[in-house]
Amino acid sequence: MIVLKATQDKVLAVLQSVAGIVERRHTLPILANVLIRKTGGSLQLTTSDLEIQIRTTAELDGDAGNFTTTVGARKLIDILRTMPSDQTVSLESSQNKVILKGGKSRFTLQTLPAEDFPLVQEAATFGPSFSVPQKTLKELLHQVSFAMAIHDIRYYLNGILFVAEGKQLSLVATDGHRLAFASAILDIEVPRQEVILPRKTVLEMQRLLSDKEGAIDMQFASNQAKFSFEGMEFVTKLVEGKFPDYNRVIPKNHKNTITLGRTALLATLQRTAILTSEKFKGVRLNLEPGVLRVASSNAEQEEAVDELEIDYGGDAIEIGFNVTYLIDALTNMDQDMVQIDLADSNSSALITIPENATFKYVVMPMRI
Repeated sequence: MIVLKATQDKVLAVLQSVAGIVERRHTLPILANVLIRKTGGSLQLTTSDLEIQIRTTAELDGDAGNFTTTVGARKLIDILRTMPSDQTVSLESSQNKVILKGGKSRFTLQTLPAEDFPLVQEAATFGPSFSVPQKTLKELLHQVSFAMAIHDIRYYLNGILFVAEGKQLSLVATDGHRLAFASAILDIEVPRQEVILPRKTVLEMQRLLSDKEGAIDMQFASNQAKFSFEGMEFVTKLVEGKFPDYNRVIPKNHKNTITLGRTALLATLQRTAILTSEKFKGVRLNLEPGVLRVASSNAEQEEAVDELEIDYGGDAIEIGFNVTYLIDALTNMDQDMVQIDLADSNSSALITIPENATFKYVVMPMRI
């Protein structure tokens, strides 16, 4: 029986959309497989790592019959990648095997029973569904994801906080040294919902979301989130734990403000970063009326100093930062101008976009 028949590029695209979460080595061998379910002309592919499940539905040619099996996802993708994009390929089922044909090539792959595939048990009740344009969510994730922690023992920091309330969706990420906040307006009012999405889910969502106009629908349960877009359904476990109160971390009423060109500041920081030491990525910012001086040094007693002329008449401040944290923030913004609010050499700095409250970045100072 021919399960499906289509051009290589079509089959590969559908497979790649679900295969991002598949690990090559797994304690459960079947988790390296993709679950293929064919009903009439409709083909459904599902992958899982027990915490995340991705399912996509596509309309492809094939025999009219129904069919279900699982086959190695990465192997299938690796084989398809070697074939021309316009070549017609077919998948056929034969006892415990799947036969992939394309041109004069033929591959026989081992399968595992579909009934053994561990589907994620969906939550019984989800909160109200709400949606934002795919492009908007992709931008929000891009603006905050760099501030997520990696392998922190405070596991609730290894992800992003999603807060939906009223007509606002806010995303927050922090690793304890810096915090990124970004928000967007929803098309409907929703009661307050607050969840923490795990790091792997965030990275996979960034891979899958496109800049197309279509919307993405979201629903949150107490221990799960569900996203639906472009024929895909993405279900993920949530991180349990209490996320820090980000409103307390974001400084209010810092009295010293500078507004300057983002690319000029970024270039200055990148230059001075060259002479910071690997372990100690500190730079000193000296702020005086009319000038911002950025300096760094290292164990070899090398030094870098760079100056920017600025429109500033506030206090003289000398403050140290991990230069990587500043560069990360500026690299993930695409506006021409940035605003930096400072209080003194011991208080966190607030980086924002002038006259735009949708993005806030807080970075703690370091002693230099």
